[in-house]
Amino acid sequence: MAAIVDAEKCTGCGDCVDQCPLNAISLDDEPKAVVNEDECTDCGTCVEACPSQAISMPS
Repeated sequence: MAAIVDAEKCTGCGDCVDQCPLNAISLDDEPKAVVNEDECTDCGTCVEACPSQAISMPS
């Protein structure tokens, strides 16, 4: 499973992109964070990096 982005909360700041050690997150055209589910290892770094609390880990 991969990290989950709440698009309504995401501000597109890019902090998660900068902090992801696997480059599994990018910003789309809006800009909103998008997680590459094939690359994400659920490390949680993006959750800690997100100032708007828009990213969570699946339960």
